[in-house]
Amino acid sequence: MQRLCTIFGGSGFVGRYVARRLAKRGWRVRVAVRRPNEALFVRTYGSVGQVEPVFANIRDDASVRAALMGADAVVNCVGILSEDGRNTFSAVQADGAARVARIAAELGLERLVQISAIGADAGAEADYSRTKAEGEAAVLRHTPQATILRPSIVFGPEDRFFNRFAGMAKGIPVIPLVGGDTRFQPVYVDDVAACAARAVDGVAAPGIYELGGPEAMTFRELMRTMLRVIRRRALLLPVPFWAASLIGFGLDLAQTATFGLFHNGVLTADQVRNLKRDNVATGAHPGLEAFGVEPSALEPILDDYLWRFRPSGQYAEIKESARHLRGS
Repeated sequence: MQRLCTIFGGSGFVGRYVARRLAKRGWRVRVAVRRPNEALFVRTYGSVGQVEPVFANIRDDASVRAALMGADAVVNCVGILSEDGRNTFSAVQADGAARVARIAAELGLERLVQISAIGADAGAEADYSRTKAEGEAAVLRHTPQATILRPSIVFGPEDRFFNRFAGMAKGIPVIPLVGGDTRFQPVYVDDVAACAARAVDGVAAPGIYELGGPEAMTFRELMRTMLRVIRRRALLLPVPFWAASLIGFGLDLAQTATFGLFHNGVLTADQVRNLKRDNVATGAHPGLEAFGVEPSALEPILDDYLWRFRPSGQYAEIKESARHLRGS
């Protein structure tokens, strides 16, 4: 009988890649999301009926239980970068992860994979990192055999990091830089998905894994790489942490004062706190190599999906070749 895996957040940035990987490995996949009608595209990842979106709200016991009924494994990809209404860090990343693990244990699921983040720390100043750690602790409390994956910043065609700053560089010649010296270790989204799928298959032992790419770079270096890829120039304007904190606080206040009508998708005070800490693998836990995954280099993949931000878009390389021919 074909095995079934439920993926919470399976239509999100990381989740969709995990769903595709598991489908290719022969699993039936149940994509548990709040808006199944917006996740119909996941059906194309497998044969007819192999990948199906279903309703689930990670804040609700009944819907989580329904999404897990009959499953053999579960992957929790749900996480948020900023709070919005009832979707707080605690409700989603701590309580939500605990709920999935508790109900999975009650139902006797064989395997659980939790997507966390490098920097997860119960003593962290940032709520994001602190609740990631609380979620991990709850998962291990209910399912000690769980696999926890801690990626650094994840990049890929649908990311909200490089796409966001490339769009900014296309519109204005200035990029504000908060934490320019903070180091990251960007990891390709499909590499993370490959690890998650292999963890579901039991390729590596349960435990905590830190997933980082082959290059550790500062925020400033990442922006310079991005600008080189999109063939644009922009002033990287350093913003001191104290000033960024005031900006983030003001934008957070505007979101609260408007009861969410204004959503702070620009910069939050918590994001500023998070940017004060490096986001690279510590070496205390195994990484991609434990799953037999070779880390993908950053720039060649950025080149594949950021081309649309170049001055000539998809024709940039053709024009450059033509200029070289004229100059020869």
